[in-house]
Amino acid sequence: MKHSLIPGAGCTPRPGPGRRGKPQVKTAAGAARAGFDPGFEFMQRKPLRELQYQRLRDIVRHAFEHVEYYRHSFTAAGISPATLRSLDDIRHFPLVEKQNLRDAYPFKMLAVPREKVVRLHASSGTTGKPTVVGYTAADIDIWAGLMARCLFAGGVRPGDIVHNAYYYGLFTGGFGVHYGAERLGCSVTPISGGNTEKQVMLLKDFGAHVLAATPSYALNIAEVAARQGVDLAGGPLRIGLFGGEPSSQAMRAELERQLGLRVVELYGLSEVMGPGVAGACTEQAGMHGWEDHFLFEIIDPASHEPLPMGCTGELVITTLTKQAQPMIRYRTRDITRLTDEPCACGRSHLRIEQIAGRDDDMLIIRGVNLYPSQIESLLVGFPGIAPHYQLIVTRQGSLDGLRIQVEAIPGTQVDRRQLAETIRHRVKSMGGVSCEVEIMESGGVPRSEGKAVRVRDLRHA
Repeated sequence: MKHSLIPGAGCTPRPGPGRRGKPQVKTAAGAARAGFDPGFEFMQRKPLRELQYQRLRDIVRHAFEHVEYYRHSFTAAGISPATLRSLDDIRHFPLVEKQNLRDAYPFKMLAVPREKVVRLHASSGTTGKPTVVGYTAADIDIWAGLMARCLFAGGVRPGDIVHNAYYYGLFTGGFGVHYGAERLGCSVTPISGGNTEKQVMLLKDFGAHVLAATPSYALNIAEVAARQGVDLAGGPLRIGLFGGEPSSQAMRAELERQLGLRVVELYGLSEVMGPGVAGACTEQAGMHGWEDHFLFEIIDPASHEPLPMGCTGELVITTLTKQAQPMIRYRTRDITRLTDEPCACGRSHLRIEQIAGRDDDMLIIRGVNLYPSQIESLLVGFPGIAPHYQLIVTRQGSLDGLRIQVEAIPGTQVDRRQLAETIRHRVKSMGGVSCEVEIMESGGVPRSEGKAVRVRDLRHA
């Protein structure tokens, strides 16, 4: 499973993901048009692309005229808003990195007077100054509408009770889900993260239909519910709105089994908007990226060259309607691929496939490239192993080493030495990397109340 990030010039695009057993429609026109905002969700591709171009010209000019960073970077590259004569011309514009936002701390990336900013969010800033993101009232309104689109596309309906366990605060997850669910007409329980025993009680007592959380925290909730003897899977809970961190198909299947719900993936990042940039529909064949508000590209992360539709690479996003803080070609560092193949739901917007991982989170262990999600797919569902793990990266002399910590399922009788050897052999044969495996008691791996810390890098400790 040695991972080749980019197919490069020889990339042969694969067909888009389709749900097994369901034929794909040939055009959006023939599909049932049940959506939150059907006039935009089901637009034909040609007028949708024309709308993108109109909005792209406007936002590039807005950024150039009001943000010093964009004026300098465009001029240094020998371009201006007039360079943009088609959507494809976006490739000539400079990429924006997270560090550019840190260097502009706190308000130098704003394209409107600070007094017109009604909301400020920021990243955690664990590696330096946080990245600050501003919103006008119109930006907040668009954000709520796009989140409502995601919820409706995933099967949430007006009147549903949405248990929102995403953190509220500078992190965009809590507020994004909250306002989207209210816009759709749902009843929202704004519990935020933490206090897991109370989360279980309210899920049961309120009869929530929807759980919104990171996948790792949803797993924590499921574990606490089982320990308390609460059968959430047998209740009215039917949809899990999960995002904020990459997760494998194995993890999603485990969550569906333990909680008795259907996983709906959300995608977003605070620098662009927050959750609601894309979301899965009930076909579960990738996440629809809302192209009337965002322009999506895939690039080779090494050469920065654009890659054709269907090739794997790094996702780059340009905001088309965000007034307070437009992002022109923001590097997400997320590795995925796009498809504009028709979706059986009828929505015309392209789909973002499962995020394989972040380019800057990739582990290189003795010359082998691995994402944490690849290890996860080998561990979750493994006989005798609970779905909790952590990867410890160490330095052994001049070489990097990997230690995998996993938990045995409570109450199971297993030969831990033999189990560790079996896992080690499986990782070696399928992942191509040697590792140590430590089988721990239940609770030995730290639990998440937000985004899970899957990797502990001790190489520079």
